[in-house]
Amino acid sequence: MGSTQKYELPFKLNNSDLLHNLSFVHGEWKKSKSGKTFEVVDPGTDKAWIECPINDASDVDEAVKSSHQCFEKYRNISPRARAQMLFKWDSLIRENKEDIATILVYETGKPRSEAYGEIDYSTGFTWWFAGEAERIQGTVFTPALPDRRVFTIKQPLGVAAALVPWNFPIAMILRKAGAALAAGCVMIVKPSPETPITVLALAYLADMAGFPKGALNVLTTDLGKTPELSEALCRHPLVKKVSFTGSTRVGKLIAKICSENLKKVTLELGGNCPVLIFDDANIDQAMGQIFALKYRHAGQACITANRIYVQSGIFDEFLERWNAESKKIVVGHGSDEKTTMGPVTTPRGIEKALALVNDAKSKGATVHIGGNKISKGGGYFFEPTVITGVTPDMDIANEEIFAPVCTFIKFETEDEAVEKANDTSMGLASYCFTKNVDRMWRLFENLEAGMVGLNTGNSSAAESPFGGIKQSGYGKESGLGVATEEYLITKTGTFTLEGQT
Repeated sequence: MGSTQKYELPFKLNNSDLLHNLSFVHGEWKKSKSGKTFEVVDPGTDKAWIECPINDASDVDEAVKSSHQCFEKYRNISPRARAQMLFKWDSLIRENKEDIATILVYETGKPRSEAYGEIDYSTGFTWWFAGEAERIQGTVFTPALPDRRVFTIKQPLGVAAALVPWNFPIAMILRKAGAALAAGCVMIVKPSPETPITVLALAYLADMAGFPKGALNVLTTDLGKTPELSEALCRHPLVKKVSFTGSTRVGKLIAKICSENLKKVTLELGGNCPVLIFDDANIDQAMGQIFALKYRHAGQACITANRIYVQSGIFDEFLERWNAESKKIVVGHGSDEKTTMGPVTTPRGIEKALALVNDAKSKGATVHIGGNKISKGGGYFFEPTVITGVTPDMDIANEEIFAPVCTFIKFETEDEAVEKANDTSMGLASYCFTKNVDRMWRLFENLEAGMVGLNTGNSSAAESPFGGIKQSGYGKESGLGVATEEYLITKTGTFTLEGQT
């Protein structure tokens, strides 16, 4: 580990070997060529507690060549051996759950209970993809010409690059790297500047699990050098696949860069997800599911409830109950056991939330509770906020909020609700609550989203394909076959058979 003497760690780990703050390349902890560093800040206090290397384009070639060198051997390792390494990685992450949760709290700000939840959710991917490693199969069949036989085999693409966000750093890595490593690919990860330490801990455990040197490399960098480093990874000729989770704006830039070499890309982009709650819904069920979905990680999830449409017959009752529950939320540092909602992760999150609330107020919206920054220990805290009277001309009606700000919109008919829900360029997830089976099925078919929660809030799981449509991206992560398929090519062989009459 690099020097941390000028910082005072705000926590103590049971396993101090987990804490690393240098980039990880070919099994070694490395500084950047420039020697420059950036600080990692606790969102709950605005205090830096460690620093990491600022890698730039000059650091990319060595890391990619390390990965490619590893791939040439790793691609030939048996699926059973890959599965065993994934199972070992999974086991080590679970064994170090307490320490990983601690790091996660001080990087993202989320409460410790949510940190545990993310680890439990995330290890579903390592477990699942360990099984997927041995489910990758080709085909053989007789085509139209009777003397021919056609074979298909699946082969790994090569070096993959993962560009990941800060809101669920463990889940993002294990979902992407799990699929890649199961398929026989290797991966270079560029973590978010906010959450490099969590990712480096996972890389250390992957190394301990027996993955060969170069199978999972990590290059850290700050916000300023993120575009340069990301572009260098996308353009490198030995990188055959890029997986990105983040904003639609950046996703379009990555797709454009990768299109120049027809590089395979998976994009999981913005949400702006609607929720439709009908008069016949079980209000307790809808409240429990959507309340947890909305306020998880202070509203900072791509699949969170962004626009909540409630039918007129239950609108007032639902809003009253939501406001009452929102007032019970305890906002504080994620390490405080009393805290039920932590800070947003960046100062930019506070600025955007304030701008969206003020824009809505200036255009006639009603703020029932919240709407303000909380001054508390220097952290990036924002009040749980509830807004009604939202109109299409308001920014909050059209943008992904990424803060604990809830908007409620009244509707009368199913057709009206579906039209409003689909009136967005995004199509990641939608949610609907009704006890009418016919309506439920219509909504499943008619809502324009890659994932639909049916009387269900957060439905993401390793077994289920995850991904959006429209400008929420393309490609799937997790799910049977489809996630590993993103890291594979299908090669066809045609054989002509003689003597078979």
